[in-house]
Amino acid sequence: MRNLKLIFDGHKIFKMMLQQQLDKSGLDYRLNGFNEIHLIEDLDTFQMEQLKNLLAKYGIEIIIDQKNLKVQQIKEAIQDMLKMEDFNTIKISKYLSSKLNNNYNDLASLFSEYSYCTIENYIIIQKVERIKEMLLDDNITLTEISYQLNYSSIAHLSAQFKKITGLNPTTFRRVLQKRKELDSNRMLASVSII
Repeated sequence: MRNLKLIFDGHKIFKMMLQQQLDKSGLDYRLNGFNEIHLIEDLDTFQMEQLKNLLAKYGIEIIIDQKNLKVQQIKEAIQDMLKMEDFNTIKISKYLSSKLNNNYNDLASLFSEYSYCTIENYIIIQKVERIKEMLLDDNITLTEISYQLNYSSIAHLSAQFKKITGLNPTTFRRVLQKRKELDSNRMLASVSII
């Protein structure tokens, strides 16, 4: 028996699955970004219930409440912002106000009320997730990561990373490298057995 390692784009698979399910429903729609669907016509109660049930099988929840929708948009804007090359020059409050066409204080209050977390704490959590992604690339240094994500120092980055993950970035990278080696060895062993 041969072991195969699969590489796939989860976002692409999800989008294709979602489009297939929406096409089956016969709804006229447009996908707006990754987490938002714009329905061309309003749904009656029965149609909405059918759509909820159809999507619930895949763990997808429909957000009708405009405040929850705005919180989701804030989260998406933050995630997009962290991937920008010039993130270290962006003033977060101005970026979010401009992107979402709202006063930052209103956005911050709404976010805290609905997510039980401040925007600042959410950004820290998302920065740590971004650091994890960047640590997968052996060619990027902690200094470069620190600069790109606008940390004042590597020590500051390391302290936040350890507070969230329990590991410092160097240890985390070593764990990732060990996993890669183990996966490669398993792959080689399974190929050589055949």
